[in-house]
Amino acid sequence: MPRALPNIARYADAFSAIGAEPRLRIMRLLLSAHPAGMIAGEIGAELDIPASTLSHHLDRLKNEDLVSVRRESTFLWYSANTATLEQLLGFLYAECCTRNKAIEPRAIIQLCK
Repeated sequence: MPRALPNIARYADAFSAIGAEPRLRIMRLLLSAHPAGMIAGEIGAELDIPASTLSHHLDRLKNEDLVSVRRESTFLWYSANTATLEQLLGFLYAECCTRNKAIEPRAIIQLCK
């Protein structure tokens, strides 16, 4: 029987959350605005997502700890949680690049440049 990886269910949930096209677009936008983040209205306007739909997507990302939110006065500022993204990328990196060398680590670094 294969050994269970720690946090595998958590990683699966996080990948599922960013697997929807609008949420992936939100994550890309928030990463481009890192570390300051953006207010919800700016996100909706930039991506042309209605407020009620945007709220649903942001909640899903927040529930998976992919997005952080802070209140400043009457505004909610959203930012990408880079620590969680780093864990997700580390999980993929460990599986594909260190254990069985399916992808050479240099190829990953070149993709990030």
